[in-house]
Amino acid sequence: MNFLKINDGVLYMLIASFCFALMGVFVKLLSNSLGILEITFFRNIFGVVLIGATLFNLPLKNKGGKTGLLFFRGIIGFLALLAWFYNIAHIPLADAMTFSRTAPIFTAVIAFFALNERLSKKGWIAIFIGFIGVIFIMKPNGLSLKITDMMGLFSGIGAALAYTSVRELKKYYDTRTIVLFFMCAGTICPLLMILADNLLHVSFFSRLFGDVSVPKGINWFYIICMGVFATIAQIFMTRAYGAAKAGVVSAISYADILFSVVFGVILWRSFPDLFGFFGIILVILSGVLVAKEKV
Repeated sequence: MNFLKINDGVLYMLIASFCFALMGVFVKLLSNSLGILEITFFRNIFGVVLIGATLFNLPLKNKGGKTGLLFFRGIIGFLALLAWFYNIAHIPLADAMTFSRTAPIFTAVIAFFALNERLSKKGWIAIFIGFIGVIFIMKPNGLSLKITDMMGLFSGIGAALAYTSVRELKKYYDTRTIVLFFMCAGTICPLLMILADNLLHVSFFSRLFGDVSVPKGINWFYIICMGVFATIAQIFMTRAYGAAKAGVVSAISYADILFSVVFGVILWRSFPDLFGFFGIILVILSGVLVAKEKV
């Protein structure tokens, strides 16, 4: 019985990982003609509408009391997503996905220092392996880092901070409230950043994240697919954690990197070089080892 239950969790997470990789594909396709702020806006407005629709049948139940942390989770989650989408647009999909999947590694470190969660010697070795993997992917030139390297690191650290805050927020808020705040931040903040550029005439955000343009033709299809696959991924990821142990599911979640490698090769003939491929393997190994700490 337990074997079948774990298998269900593995299957759900494989579906979720496949859909996350597909979402990345459509983000990359959209980045050819839309700015990153726009893509982030459309990714989140889709979720706001879907979650908002559930409120009519099932009202939110919140104890409240952690409004500041709720806002922090929303803003830091939005910034991590923005950094991830930036990298998807500018580097191979597999590399961008790998940077974002360093989040569990950073989460373990943050939880150790901020929440006093115990981490074994094997856990620290796993984290060290993960950092070595990141270095292989970045291939830094001396002490200088490319902007994609910095964005990649922040996409992992920002997501880790968001995940860590969720552990505390779940004691006080409905899960949909937490997700809704994140989605609202990801909808409102891009609009404010675009508005700031136009009012202040500085063009800082547009130079960094691309100019704003009205989606046309096939872009609307890409936007819908991005939203649909992101939503399906979230649903099956939630089911996976409900059907199997967190450590098992977390380990399987790294399949999205492998799917991203396949999509990158098929669509853009983009295969990681030897150093990058070795780095990806180390990050996956590190994530699996960290996940085993939770079994």
